[in-house]
Amino acid sequence: MTESSHDSAPSRQRKRFPGISSRAYEHPADRSALVALRKLSGFDTVFKALSGLLPERSLRLLFLSDSVRVSDAQFAHLNAMLRDACYILDLEKVPAMYVTQDPRPNAMCIGLDEPIIVVTTGLVELLDEEEMRAVVGHEVGHALSGHAVYRTILLFLTNLALKVAWIPLGHVAIMAIVTALREWFRKSELSADRAGLLVGQDLKASMRGLMKIAGGNHLHEMNVDAFLAQAEEYEAGGDLRDSVLKILNVLPRSHPFTTVRAAELKKWAEGRDFQRIMDGHYPRRSEDKDTSVTDSFRESAAHYAGAVKTSKDPLMKLVGDIAGGAGDLGGRLRDKFTGNGSSGSSGSGSSGSSDGSSGSGAGDRDGDGTK
Repeated sequence: MTESSHDSAPSRQRKRFPGISSRAYEHPADRSALVALRKLSGFDTVFKALSGLLPERSLRLLFLSDSVRVSDAQFAHLNAMLRDACYILDLEKVPAMYVTQDPRPNAMCIGLDEPIIVVTTGLVELLDEEEMRAVVGHEVGHALSGHAVYRTILLFLTNLALKVAWIPLGHVAIMAIVTALREWFRKSELSADRAGLLVGQDLKASMRGLMKIAGGNHLHEMNVDAFLAQAEEYEAGGDLRDSVLKILNVLPRSHPFTTVRAAELKKWAEGRDFQRIMDGHYPRRSEDKDTSVTDSFRESAAHYAGAVKTSKDPLMKLVGDIAGGAGDLGGRLRDKFTGNGSSGSSGSGSSGSSDGSSGSGAGDRDGDGTK
């Protein structure tokens, strides 16, 4: 990577992460799924064949013929950001990048053998340079992790589900797998947000970008703290009925809600893992082949257990109570569904604490058990 690829970068110096493995920034659930997939014998061969069943080649031709390819001659500032992002994350082959006319702010990374990045004009016009740098880093993070596998399988199975919709059990079985893949994919978006922060190394810019995606180009009307407070209210508010509605709302989505993404990224940025990476202590790509699938799944399970334990969501708190052997479940269920759990007027022989949590319920959530 030449120095000229950083001509439009800010004057400040950003750290580079030679040989960094995507495991360094991947969400535990995303990482465990990817480690397992990479360990499958013949995995690459199977999914390269699978990609042939999808319109990937057609999409490449479509973007080549009807979008603008980023280069030194076209959208040069985006090209500099792209090369810089690949340099920081040590991605040897720079993906092709296209700008496509669409007023909706969006970006994606597609392709198995040779990923391509696509950003819409709506996104380019919405974000400033540092905000856009985080988005480009986000997409390069997808490419480094190989997240196109999720998208490829999702496209294939979604199309298949439509074709077999007349077979009730077949449709249900495929949609169950699609639902699980969407959960993985949502976690992969959290992973890519972290990659974007590693590239931009500017948390404020990452927060601004997410706020703009949610509320448009009106930063003078928005406030980061108030935006993050929305995520806190979403997490802790309501009763069990609201908890169920949250689950139903998020199931068909490929991305987590924007306020949740902002809160998750801020929490990770303030944690030990991010600081260790910035200090140069991170897993290397050369070690990926020795990664234990069992250990990865154990980390993922521990993460979800911690999320349930510390979550402020009413349903997750109830699950934590049940797991901890809390008494008077019937009364708790009644109070939770009627919204009376905070009244403190229970008359049964529990401890008198309305939340009955067995852990540090007042602490920050680990973030993903309820999405």
